[in-house]
Amino acid sequence: MAEPISSALIGLTSEPATFSWSEKDVQLYALAVGCKPETELDFIYEARGPKVLPTFSVIPGLTIMGSVVGQVQFNLAMLLHGEQKITLHRPIPASGTATGVGKIVEVWDKGKAAVIGVQCEVSDAQGPLFTTHATLFIRGAGGFGGERGPASEATAIAIPDRAADHVVEDVTRPEQAALYRLTGDRNPIHIDPMFAKFGGFERPFLHGLCTYGFAGRAALKALCGGDPARFISMSGRFSDQVYMGDSIITRIWEEGNGVAVMQVETQKGNVVLNQCRVEYRA
Repeated sequence: MAEPISSALIGLTSEPATFSWSEKDVQLYALAVGCKPETELDFIYEARGPKVLPTFSVIPGLTIMGSVVGQVQFNLAMLLHGEQKITLHRPIPASGTATGVGKIVEVWDKGKAAVIGVQCEVSDAQGPLFTTHATLFIRGAGGFGGERGPASEATAIAIPDRAADHVVEDVTRPEQAALYRLTGDRNPIHIDPMFAKFGGFERPFLHGLCTYGFAGRAALKALCGGDPARFISMSGRFSDQVYMGDSIITRIWEEGNGVAVMQVETQKGNVVLNQCRVEYRA
């Protein structure tokens, strides 16, 4: 039986889930987050690997997270992705089998909304593979009497007062969300106009994790020379919607010692992913 949202959810854990993926899965994901044959053949062509984008980790991470939050009472139409972090312990193989466990590690009462944080640990036969951490922002679910959580200012990542060291721009396609949902994120708010309006949006919009994948590709190219073995972690906070046909512009500032900060916006200037931090092997 699903549990109501409250601080008592902290510590709620999923049963271990075993899942497999194939070269086709990682290639589909790469295409869904904008990889192009002209410049990123290594990620979409089996004769060149395929290499696996580090942000592919959100796909099994989402499945595991779903097994945890499936035990919680909330309205799916009111759910938004708040923040996402991935940490790679080593490169993800092009195919394999792994086991993951999800756990609710935070529940905050924001008054008009509730925030639930879920951490997923994934391992295969060789040991720890990656860790994901996501926060879910559930509108209308606050007011249950829990702690409000840390203030945004206390954890803010400052953008340097200078031009970005790297700017990577992509254009989303009309079918971008329809393609991305085939990777496993089937929330109808991203494809069904009536469901999107029920949730308070003018029309379907791109998955936040698809935008995250575009930004991850940009970071991998600009900071790691396209080598997933050099990519360690990436975190970010979703702040606005991307609609199909929008450009996704990723601005990256290197801070030295294998750390960079990013901000992602559309051609309209609205920031869609902020508070981004990337760690990599320089």
